[in-house]
Amino acid sequence: MATLARLQARSSTVGNQYYFRNSVVDPFRIKENDAAVKIQSWFRGCQVRAYIRHLNRIVTIIQKWWRSFLGRKQYQLTVQVAYYTMMMNLYNAMAVRIQRRWRGYRVRKYLFNYYYLKEYLRVVSETNDAIRKALEEFAEMKEREEKKANLEREEKKRDYQARKMHYLLSTKQIPGIYNSPFRKEPDPWELQLQKAKPLTHRRPKVKQKDSTSLNDWLACTSARSFPRSEILPPINRKQCQGPFRDITEVLEQRYKPLEPTLWVAEPIDELKLAREELRREEWLRNVNDNMFLPFSSYHKNEKYIPSMHLSSKYCPISHKEQFRSENPKKWICDKDFQTILPSFELFSKYGKLYSKAGQIV
Repeated sequence: MATLARLQARSSTVGNQYYFRNSVVDPFRIKENDAAVKIQSWFRGCQVRAYIRHLNRIVTIIQKWWRSFLGRKQYQLTVQVAYYTMMMNLYNAMAVRIQRRWRGYRVRKYLFNYYYLKEYLRVVSETNDAIRKALEEFAEMKEREEKKANLEREEKKRDYQARKMHYLLSTKQIPGIYNSPFRKEPDPWELQLQKAKPLTHRRPKVKQKDSTSLNDWLACTSARSFPRSEILPPINRKQCQGPFRDITEVLEQRYKPLEPTLWVAEPIDELKLAREELRREEWLRNVNDNMFLPFSSYHKNEKYIPSMHLSSKYCPISHKEQFRSENPKKWICDKDFQTILPSFELFSKYGKLYSKAGQIV
């Protein structure tokens, strides 16, 4: 009981102490709680950061391996492209070499063939000989004709001379100068005078005077503007004494025709004439006057005219036969040539590699 009474007496004091101690312990509890939360947050932060570092290290390794794989793949594509480019260049160089050898052989064999040219020169020489022979015959014929014409001209001249000297013909009473009694035979001119007829002189017709116009006077076509030299001066006329020129030269210089100026000499339609001359020259330079109409039936009914190379008689070359012909006797071995893929097939075969390389780059 005493204890109970003592406890009851001390109950207020214990209650106060209890509330006092609880009030004192709460700040420490809050402080310890805050410290524990801080420790937990730090530890969890360290744990999460360590995990993130681990994930970053793993991702870096994965990226490194993947990038190395892509780099090796791109390098392999680059190497393949370079290899195929090198092979294409090699094939093109070999094809160019083969084409060069074949074209040289073809030019030496067919285009500039020695025997073909020899045959051509032989035919040309024969043609030249025939033409030369024909020209020589023509020259001889012309020479004979010229000699004949000269003889006829001389005969006419002698006949005209005999007609002029017909008065020298001998008569029964008086012998002529060509029929001397001291000669055994008469002169050939005597026989020519006997055959010829006397020359009769015709009186010149007197022209009636007509009125001359201004155009005739300027053109010097009338006798008044320019005296004609048909009526010659008398033979017995004495020449004037002194250093004088001939009267015909003086009159020709005095009555010479007018010389028009450049403005009058040039026509008015000079530009039109020049254009026509230029068009005519262009037409002369044209090889073919027919207009080419590809999508029409204009030229279907025309007759085909072969070219000079195909219509020649000097053995024209058929290029298709020469390109496709084969001569097994000239083969070195029985093996066939290995065919090479053309450039477009190689490009189509390896075009995907080029496209992939471009996408990766």
